[in-house]
Amino acid sequence: MKYPKGDPDDGFGLIVVSAPSGAGKSSLCIRLLERLKDRLALSISTTSRSPRGSERHGVEYFFVSPEEFDQKIRNHEFAEWANVHGNYYGTSKETLARFWADRKHVLLDIDVQGASALFHGFPARTLTVFIAPPSLEILEQRLRGRGTDSEESVQKRMKNAVSEMGRKEEFHRVILNDDFEKAYAELEAEAIRFMDALEGGTWQSPA
Repeated sequence: MKYPKGDPDDGFGLIVVSAPSGAGKSSLCIRLLERLKDRLALSISTTSRSPRGSERHGVEYFFVSPEEFDQKIRNHEFAEWANVHGNYYGTSKETLARFWADRKHVLLDIDVQGASALFHGFPARTLTVFIAPPSLEILEQRLRGRGTDSEESVQKRMKNAVSEMGRKEEFHRVILNDDFEKAYAELEAEAIRFMDALEGGTWQSPA
């Protein structure tokens, strides 16, 4: 689909936040959205996995069957999509277009693969931020402390975390989440700097 006139070329872009599972990116994104809701909208991903716990369709994710997800891929409905932990996740082109038409920047809490795809799709309109845990040992403690993952899931997430940490230098900014308030302050400052520069026509994407 075409993006509406005046959307990505009219001073509004993407703030993409990625991290290994358990690094705290979702909590940081929730706070950022609460504080900057007048300028920022959260993109809700589409996924082929089943809801967990109290998750609701259209709130945490748009839940579809693997067959429906595959059809959306064939219809070129995603700005990016990836297989993460054995499930498919994607960002709808329609979602981005709608928020840009509302003159909002879009916040995305997505995986490393998706972040890379979006940056390459919109290089002049994307800020990528990687949230790093203090260490892999602490990350594993956080995952086990959640009490929501099986041993197999924890091991899979830790294996993926090693790979994801190895790609953190691909991001514009890396923020260490060893103190939530400090990490949040850094994230908010980066987001505001990016939005102000993009809206003012002075943003230059780092190499």
